[in-house]
Amino acid sequence: MGDISRRGLLGAGLGAAAVMGAAGCGMLDGSDGGRSVTRAGDKAEPGAGATPSPTGGNVRLIGDGSTSDTGKQPDQPPAPVPLEPGQAPPQFVVFSWDGAGEVGNGLFPRFLKVAKDHDAAMTFFLSGIYLLPESKKNLYRPPNNRVGASDIGYLTDAHIKETLKYLRQAWLEGHEIGTHFNGHFCGGSGSVGNWTPADWENEIEQAVGFVTQWRTNSGWTDIDPLPFDYTRELVGARTPCLLGQRKLLPTARKLGWRYDSSSPGGRQEWPGKRQGLWDLPLQSLPFPGRSFEVLSMDYNFMVNQSGNSTKGVPAKRPGWRKQATKAYLAGFLRAYEGNRAPLFIGNHFEQWNGGIYMDAVEEAVEGMAGKKDVRLVSFRQLCDWLDVQRPQVLAGLRTLGVGQAPPGGWNAFLKAA
Repeated sequence: MGDISRRGLLGAGLGAAAVMGAAGCGMLDGSDGGRSVTRAGDKAEPGAGATPSPTGGNVRLIGDGSTSDTGKQPDQPPAPVPLEPGQAPPQFVVFSWDGAGEVGNGLFPRFLKVAKDHDAAMTFFLSGIYLLPESKKNLYRPPNNRVGASDIGYLTDAHIKETLKYLRQAWLEGHEIGTHFNGHFCGGSGSVGNWTPADWENEIEQAVGFVTQWRTNSGWTDIDPLPFDYTRELVGARTPCLLGQRKLLPTARKLGWRYDSSSPGGRQEWPGKRQGLWDLPLQSLPFPGRSFEVLSMDYNFMVNQSGNSTKGVPAKRPGWRKQATKAYLAGFLRAYEGNRAPLFIGNHFEQWNGGIYMDAVEEAVEGMAGKKDVRLVSFRQLCDWLDVQRPQVLAGLRTLGVGQAPPGGWNAFLKAA
């Protein structure tokens, strides 16, 4: 795809690389055709099964073998570099997914294919309890809620296995695995909006534990480990219902996270940092046919179109789908032709209103990909780019309002910065 490929960014430095093909594999019992398999942590035996080896080197099992260190993540862009004086910034777009569990509707693999087809990286905010069998739900002790409680329920064993499969595929194809925490509590005294920094630390510790100990908790010995060290992979999150960010941030900073995407109602402007982390909020987008803007998430489109019903009037669905697609593309064009602020779009693997929002997201990806300077990236990849830019350049970008093109054009504007 020429200059829009993730592999050919040079000065812009970010984007996505073509998806890697099937990786070599070996047996966990050591009969791996000469590739050594080592184990870290305890000595729990994970059993036999093929282990992806994206780098062709050693696979180091971690803990009970639920996760593993397989080397550098495949399909990552070249190391980012600072913008040259007068160079226009890329138009970054981040598509992200809350929960990121496969529940039998085929949406996780569908959007892995969409990403592959359009040279995109995405961020999957995994809910930790989606890897915990419901039979073991009493292992979850949510802050200020009863043991085993969850407002999003638990997945069936079959769906947990599917989720593991697609998480593995997602990471090997260059996507980011973040966290959506666990029980998704948005109301009452136990709401995440009321949690303290210590509560958040407790919740995060449990979320990480469910990901790194799914083998022990499930007893499954015939499934491959996840091909990444989640303690290193996890660098950002989105809170349930966009609540509780203020008291999450001290804990996130303590844990060395790089960003948070929990701010509600952000504007399409260049981001800054909050308590040392990049603050990357969902944003208000133009809402065609309405006098107000809408938050850049499928759920918010649904609420504004069909109220609290996930099964709105079928006859209205085609119009709603077009309205959602147009909103995403209107927000994209406002930034692309204006201040080039990164665009953040949040989603769920849900078939609300007959799946029209999933169709709208796919149509939006198709309408954005392939354009000059456009980079469809993960939040972590965006942070990589932001971290290497000159502070005065970022400060200059932040002076541009929503949809405001640089006075005198990019060459003059950023040459001055």
